[in-house]
Amino acid sequence: MKKTLLATAIAGAMVVSASASAATVYNQDGTKLDIYGNIQMVYVSSKEDVSADGQPRDVQTTDEIADNGSTFGFAAEHAITSDVTGYLKLEFDDFKADEMKTAGRDSGDQAYVGAKGSFGDVRVGSYDPLIDDWIQDPITNNEYFDVSDSYSEGVDEGIVETDKLTYTSPSFSGLQFALGTQYKGDAEDENLSDSGEASFFGGAKYTVGAFSLAAVYDNLDTFDVTTTPETDWGDQYGVTAQYTVGALRLSAKYEQFDDGSDAENDIDFAALGARYGYGMGDVYGAVQEVSYDESDVDDRTEVIVGGTYNISSAMYTYIEVATRDNADDEGDGVATGITYLF
Repeated sequence: MKKTLLATAIAGAMVVSASASAATVYNQDGTKLDIYGNIQMVYVSSKEDVSADGQPRDVQTTDEIADNGSTFGFAAEHAITSDVTGYLKLEFDDFKADEMKTAGRDSGDQAYVGAKGSFGDVRVGSYDPLIDDWIQDPITNNEYFDVSDSYSEGVDEGIVETDKLTYTSPSFSGLQFALGTQYKGDAEDENLSDSGEASFFGGAKYTVGAFSLAAVYDNLDTFDVTTTPETDWGDQYGVTAQYTVGALRLSAKYEQFDDGSDAENDIDFAALGARYGYGMGDVYGAVQEVSYDESDVDDRTEVIVGGTYNISSAMYTYIEVATRDNADDEGDGVATGITYLF
C-alpha cells in the first residue's frame, strides 16, 4: 500500500498517463508508452516485538537501512475511438535495493488493463482497494508510517488487491461513484470459503469547490478467516471528508472493520489529518483514536508527524515520527529516507 506522494503523482491515480517526470519511449499513431520508477531508501528505528512464536513478549528497539518500496513501471494507452481510450499499467516492486537483490517474480505491485472515456472508467486486474484510495489515503499516505486501518488490523490487503473489476463513473456535477467486485474461481489456490465466490465493493464521492466527501463499503465476501470454525472476514466501510485552503489540506475519517465472527472483534478508527505545502516540500500530521470491541484490548491514540524536503524536481528526503500508544511502546519509531524518481 505504501506510496510516496511524488511517486503517486507520477504513476497517476485513475489514469495511466504519466507526468512529465516519466519518460515517453513511444508516442505515435494514437499509441503512447511511458516508463517510470523510483528508488526509495529508508533508515528506520522502531520498537518491535522480537520474540519467537510461543515465547514471552519481548519488545526491543531495532533499526535498519531498507528498501521502502522501490518501483519500476510501464504505462501505455491508445485511442480505440475518438471518445474511448484503452490503457494498461504494470508495476514491479520489492527490489530490495538495500541488499542488491530482487524478489522472485511471484511478487509485484499493480497490473491492470482498462478503458476510459466520457462513459467513465472500467478496469480489471490487480490494484489498490477503493477504500484505500478514497478513505484511508487522504489521512496518511505517508512515506513510511501510516495510521492503522482495516488492513493493518485484520485484513490481508495483498490478497484484496488482486482479481478485481471496477467501474468508476464520470463526475455528475461533482458526484462520482464506483462499483466493483473481486472474484476467486475454482482454480485459485487461496483462502476461499467456496469455489467461485465474488465480493462487492462500492463508493460515492462528492466534490464542491474545495470540499469533498467520500464513502466506501466492501463486504469482503471472497475470503474466510482461517480459524476454527472458519468465519467470514466481515465488512469494512468508511467516510472521509477533505477541505483545502490554499496550500493546506484538512481531512477527517471514520472507518470501521466489522469482524465476521461472533467474537466481537470489531474495530473503529476515527482520525484527523493535515498537510501543508510550504514550497520546498510538505509538513503533515495525523491523530487517530483506535477503539476495540474486545474488552481485553485497550483503546489507543496514534500520532504521526513528518515532513519532506525537495532536493530537486526528481529527488526528495523526509523524516517521520510515529507513536502508537501500545504496551511497551511497540510500533513507535522514527524514519528518515531519500527517494529518487524518474
